[in-house]
Amino acid sequence: MQKSLDQKLARILADPSCRDFILADAKDADMAFGLSAPGKSPEHHAGEAHFRTLDEYRDLIRQVVAQGLVDIMLMSASTSEILTIGERLFDSSHITPAVRANDTSDIWLAAGSGRYGSQPARPFRTATIDHIMCGKADCVSEERERGADLGLYSVTFNNDVALDHATLLAYNEFRLEAERKGFRHFLEVFDPNAPGEHAPKDLAQFVNDHIVRTLAGVTSSGRPLFLKIPYHGPAAIEALARYDRSLIVGILGGSSGTTFDAFQMLWEAKKHGARVALYGRKINNSEHQLTFVRYLRAVADDQILPAEAVRAYHGDLQKLGIRPYRALDDDLQWTSTSSAYAGTSGGAPARQAAPRAAGRKPQPAEPDFSKMTPAEKAMWNIERWKRIIG
Repeated sequence: MQKSLDQKLARILADPSCRDFILADAKDADMAFGLSAPGKSPEHHAGEAHFRTLDEYRDLIRQVVAQGLVDIMLMSASTSEILTIGERLFDSSHITPAVRANDTSDIWLAAGSGRYGSQPARPFRTATIDHIMCGKADCVSEERERGADLGLYSVTFNNDVALDHATLLAYNEFRLEAERKGFRHFLEVFDPNAPGEHAPKDLAQFVNDHIVRTLAGVTSSGRPLFLKIPYHGPAAIEALARYDRSLIVGILGGSSGTTFDAFQMLWEAKKHGARVALYGRKINNSEHQLTFVRYLRAVADDQILPAEAVRAYHGDLQKLGIRPYRALDDDLQWTSTSSAYAGTSGGAPARQAAPRAAGRKPQPAEPDFSKMTPAEKAMWNIERWKRIIG
């Protein structure tokens, strides 16, 4: 099965102005969090630590893969062993399996510890390339096609020579091993997680400059397929995207926020040069993942604008009998969300209302239809239609 990732990468590299967009579901949270990684169980109530099981988390992966709207499914090595190697889930799918190839200390976020994320990141790898590719310590060449051949490698620069030197040495070691074994990767660059008194004055430029400097000495055989970076706004994305047309820029989703946060960030990043979005918590913490992904795909493919996607998503939740986490007006707000695993860096601007389509009149919030008579429902819909047509 030809993979949509490979097709889109080829088209984007041939024509950076093309409208192709790569969408990834990041289901690798078990490499960072503890029991809470799979997300809240439907039976979760306030004050209860009731989360999905790992089996339920993996079943959601199966469902998203069957839906077929994402291009990449990012997993832990243990999950990939079960789904990619054991079940052969991706053999007949256009979706590419990928594995988090390292787990630096800034994503060690077991509940109750509270310290690792606030200390400068240290490089570390639990998974090995061989375990990702064939499920064991040493693969022979013909076994390397059994598992995933794509991994996410993450780095965090803290503006400290000793720390950043160690980070680059570890990345060099990984990159050279990956090249020898035919393993591809994409590069995640986090914001500094604990720079202390050496915090960069211009965070976006600091990250951008570190990216291009780090990759300047890397030839094509060892370069990442694309980047996964925090969204620092249009100017930062544009500067990086125009600097080197061979460098495909992608954004990470960060914390959940509102539904509008997710759709607007993707839409705006694409408008200014990004060609990839990797969303983990934004998908995993949504009310209904398959519906949420469907509208992410529609926004990514220029089929619908973010605010309209939020309204349509709420309409579909109503049809499914699922109560949204927020009222529609609240879910149409753009809020400040974190781009770091530990929740320490900012993403979108401060809370503001979502823009509306040009010429569209403000729409009142939907009423509680369960408390309306059939006649009241009919009248409300008639009035709604009048508002839409003008």
